[in-house]
Amino acid sequence: MIDSDLASATRHDDPDAAIEALILLYDRSVNNLRKALNAFLADRTAPDPALRMARAFCYPDLRIRYDPPGPAPRISRAFGVVTEAGLYASTITRPEFFRLYLREQLVFLARDFGVSFEVGLSDVEIPYPYVLDGTVDLEAGAVSSAELAYFFPFPRLAVLDDSGDQIRADGARPLGQFDALRTDFSLQRIRHYTGTPFDHVQQFVLFTNYHRYVDAFVEWGAAEVQAGRAEGLSCPGGILVRADTPDPVNLVANGPWRKHQMPGYHLMREGREGISLVNIGVGPSNAKNMTDHLAVLRPDCWIMVGHCGGLRHSQKIGDYALAHAYLRDDHVLDAVLPADMPIPPIAEVQVALQQAAAQVTGETREALKARLRTGTVVTTDDRNWELSYAAQAKRLSLSRAIAIDMESATIAANGYRHRVPYGTLLCVSDKPLHGEIKLPGQANRFYERAIGEHLQIGIVALEILRSQGPALHSRKLRAFDEPPFR
Repeated sequence: MIDSDLASATRHDDPDAAIEALILLYDRSVNNLRKALNAFLADRTAPDPALRMARAFCYPDLRIRYDPPGPAPRISRAFGVVTEAGLYASTITRPEFFRLYLREQLVFLARDFGVSFEVGLSDVEIPYPYVLDGTVDLEAGAVSSAELAYFFPFPRLAVLDDSGDQIRADGARPLGQFDALRTDFSLQRIRHYTGTPFDHVQQFVLFTNYHRYVDAFVEWGAAEVQAGRAEGLSCPGGILVRADTPDPVNLVANGPWRKHQMPGYHLMREGREGISLVNIGVGPSNAKNMTDHLAVLRPDCWIMVGHCGGLRHSQKIGDYALAHAYLRDDHVLDAVLPADMPIPPIAEVQVALQQAAAQVTGETREALKARLRTGTVVTTDDRNWELSYAAQAKRLSLSRAIAIDMESATIAANGYRHRVPYGTLLCVSDKPLHGEIKLPGQANRFYERAIGEHLQIGIVALEILRSQGPALHSRKLRAFDEPPFR
C-alpha cells in the first residue's frame, strides 16, 4: 500500500527540526514513487491518479516569510542573509545529503533575522529516473521509456531554472540558486561524466586538463588514506581505495576510468572536507559542462591546475601563471554571462595560491617571483589559435596576457556566475610564439619535473582555504538582489 497520509505544512523555529521534516517528506515521496514503479513493472498496474492529485510523488517545499518591524539588519556575511521583506521558497531534494549545507544557511537566518521555517509538499513531482537506485529494476519489467513517461513524472528539461532569480506563481522568491529539479538533473550528470557517486564529491575541487595530474593525485591520495588522514579515495567505476587496499595505484590505473568523459577522483574526509580532482580534458565546453553540474553541490572552492602556452619571452617552460584577470575567447557562456562582464580575482584564493607556491617550492620570494608570474590568462575555443596569431596579436597585447589555455576563464566565469570561489594556477608547457613547442622527449622531461610540484601547490592552497571556513565566501560574488542561501 502506497503511503498517502501526507501531512499538511508544518512550522518550525528550530533549523534541525525543519530539516528533519524535509527528510521525512522527501523519503515518503521517494518511497511512494518506488512502490508505484515496482507495481507497474510487476503487472502493469498504473498508479492511482488520486495519489498524484494528493502530491504523493512531490518534492518537499521549504518556505520562509520575512516580515521585519523595521529595516533589515546590515550583515556583512556573504550568505544566510535576507535583504528585503517577503516570501522565499524552494523545492528541496535529498535533504539528508544536503543536511550540513541546509543547516549552515538556516542557523544564520533564524539567529540574525528571527524567521521560522515552513515545510510542506510542493506541487513539483520527482521525475522517476531520479529515484532509481537498484531498488527498481527497469530491465526486469522490459518496459519502454515512453510507457513510463505516460504514467510517471519524467524530466522536463524545458522547465529547469538555471538563473536562480525566477519568482514563483505564489509570489515567492527563491531561497537558493538551484531548485530540486535542477539539482537532481545535475547530480545524475555528475555520476555519468565522472564515473563516481555525486555524494563522494568533496567541498574543494581541482580541475585539470591532463591525465598525468590524475596519476600524481592518485599516488598522493592513496598515501593519505594509508596514513589515516582520509577515509578513502573514490575513483571511477566503483573503485574505493581504503587503508588496507593492496597496490592501490595500479588498481586505479587499470580501472574503468577510460569509459568516462571526465573522470573524477575524490579524497574523502568527514563532512566532505576533502579534495576532488576532475580531469575535464581539453576545451571550454567540457569546462562549462562540469562546472554547471558541480555547482549544485555548493562547493567551497574550485581551482584550475593545468597546462598553458606562455606568451612572454621572459617565461620558461615549467614557470607558473597565476591568473588575476581573464580574457574570455571561449564563447560558451556569452549568452548567459556577456563577455564584457568583469570576472574579479578572489583575494583569498590568490593569496592561498601564492602561499602554497612558496611553501611547496621552498624558494625565496625573489626566486619564486622569477618563476611565478601574475597576469591575464586568455581562454580560447580555437586549439589552433597560433595559426591566426597575426589577426589576434594586437588584442592579446592590449590585454597584457601572459598565458593562453582552453579552460581557465570558463571555470572562473562559471564560478562567478554560480557564486563558487575560483582560482587558476597554470604551468607553462610550451611557448609557441617563441619557437618553443613540446617535442616528445622534452615533453616527458617537463611532465616528470613539473606535475608533482604543481599538483601539490593546488592541494596545499585548498588546505589553506579549508582552514578559513565561511570567510572564504566573498561578497564580491553576490548580487544586490541575491537569494538568502549561498
